[in-house]
Amino acid sequence: MDWTLLAALTGLALVDSTSFGTLLIPLWMLLEPRLRVRQFFVYLGTVAGFYFAVGILLTLGAGTALELVGRSAVLSWIQLVVGVALFALSFYFDPKRVRRRRKGADPAMRWRARLSTAEASAATMAGLGVAAAGIEVMSMLPYLAAIGLITAAGTGAPVWLPVLAGYVVVMVLPALLLLGLRVALGSRVDTPLQVVSAWLARHMDGMLSWVLGVIGFLLACDAAIRLDLIG
Repeated sequence: MDWTLLAALTGLALVDSTSFGTLLIPLWMLLEPRLRVRQFFVYLGTVAGFYFAVGILLTLGAGTALELVGRSAVLSWIQLVVGVALFALSFYFDPKRVRRRRKGADPAMRWRARLSTAEASAATMAGLGVAAAGIEVMSMLPYLAAIGLITAAGTGAPVWLPVLAGYVVVMVLPALLLLGLRVALGSRVDTPLQVVSAWLARHMDGMLSWVLGVIGFLLACDAAIRLDLIG
């Protein structure tokens, strides 16, 4: 894999690192009165392992599909339809529309309440990690785009497996860096962490809308160019 592709994958991993499960929940854990480092690692490790396992399955499936269909115009048309659909779906997740559809408490607040009342056992935190990663499967668009790039590169498992593992490490790296700051500086970083947490909670719906829109647009444009629909 060339450096351009690796740079693109790194960028996508950093986008993925700002999601609900990879950053917002870890931030809430860091803001708990009693920092539970072991439980933090169990949770984050579960999320990373879930993503890695799903990535392996999707990469294998995408590679098989590519062999069956071949590098024909069919794939480009499929990509075009998917790109247009994702771009259209981004309007459904516009923050104002989401707030109008939403009834009752904000889901983010329900998750925070669930986290604060959770037992400090490793099994509980692992279950929380699976649940958080599971609900993000439908919105892990940067990850799906990364898998598409990896598959298109046509490399074997000895190459793409370490690349996929590196992607997951970069994805959880910001949360680990924040943990290091929290351990080193203690409560002195509570205020900045609270500011970041509040900002993410307010803008999470908007971030999903932008991710869907941008990736849908890029996928559609790339397919349209390969199909000679645009110059």
